[in-house]
Amino acid sequence: MSGRAQSTVLSGARVVLPTGIVAGGRVIVEGSRIAGSAHEDSGVLDLSGHWIVPGFVDMHNHGGGGASFTSGTAEEVLSGVRTHREHGTTTLVASTVTGGLDELARRAALLAELTQQGEIAGVHFEGPFINPCRKGAHKEDLLRDPDPAEVRKLIDAAHGAARMVTLATELPGGLDSVRLLAEHGVIAAVGHTDSTYEQTRQAIDAGATVATHLYNAMPGLEHRAPGPIAALLEDERVTVELINDGTHLHPAMLELAFHHAGAHRVALITDAMDAAGFGDGTYHLGPLEVEVRDGVARLVEGGSIAGSTLTLDTAFKRSVTVDRLPVESVVQAISANPAKLLGLYDQVGSLEPGKYADLVVLDAEFDVKGVMRRGEWIVSPLG
Repeated sequence: MSGRAQSTVLSGARVVLPTGIVAGGRVIVEGSRIAGSAHEDSGVLDLSGHWIVPGFVDMHNHGGGGASFTSGTAEEVLSGVRTHREHGTTTLVASTVTGGLDELARRAALLAELTQQGEIAGVHFEGPFINPCRKGAHKEDLLRDPDPAEVRKLIDAAHGAARMVTLATELPGGLDSVRLLAEHGVIAAVGHTDSTYEQTRQAIDAGATVATHLYNAMPGLEHRAPGPIAALLEDERVTVELINDGTHLHPAMLELAFHHAGAHRVALITDAMDAAGFGDGTYHLGPLEVEVRDGVARLVEGGSIAGSTLTLDTAFKRSVTVDRLPVESVVQAISANPAKLLGLYDQVGSLEPGKYADLVVLDAEFDVKGVMRRGEWIVSPLG
């Protein structure tokens, strides 16, 4: 049996499965995959008193560890990816910010290579097709209406690695661009938008399926002008991104989203920038200068929030301990739902036989004690 992959049984932990929590459960790892049964000579690792949850899936992330996915070299991007892996994110989509079309196309080509190598799960274009009045941390003179031909140029430049494009769908060309993305199997996300309720419904009908960081960079809820938030929350076809860092959202708004959309329609994201897992200081988000102070990133000019310094382990812990959400709901929002949206649920997003052995070991206080990706420990629970 010399050709058989090494098998290890992770035992004794509370294991979160799609069917619920199994106390004193076990996960069998054979090579890079989760196995359905153990061999007689399998090693055993006792993780009693811990949780085992699926590896986190971040579908909206601009960088970390001091590295930018928007402007860094391939080596720098990989450094940022490693930082997030150490915090439990075993699957990550690299997000860009607004830039010139040719610049974004070159960036897409670099990120496509890393996608083909299995280091990242694809590319998310956030901008330039967004509304200037909701630009957030995007350079206004580089913004443009979503011309379907230009949208097509970017997704072609990604060589099949384009996963999502954030659009202000109310702008000229917005609905046609949504239809184009849907035809090419790329997620059309409504974000950085000044859309009305009715316009947002039109975008959903055209094929938009994600709300980019719901509540942020869009009109608020109003009783006579419900705006995009109400339309995005109420439609079963839409998954809403939430940044649960204590800065971007009031806890009541997080609770509203989970209550109204349901855990099956929430994706917890970081929207992280370079400073995630790195520290305070001065950084750049695309061409804009950002100051990070006490873990909060803001533009030097204007003071707009400029992404986050969040890692998904912090979002997980906050969701359970501060917001008092059920662990199963948080696992759904942080692993299963984004994996399904990205078309990767047959490989990642839950602890099921045949899938990659991507998992996170948490202690009783929900702090990370171990991270495994494809059967290899990124962070060993043995210290």
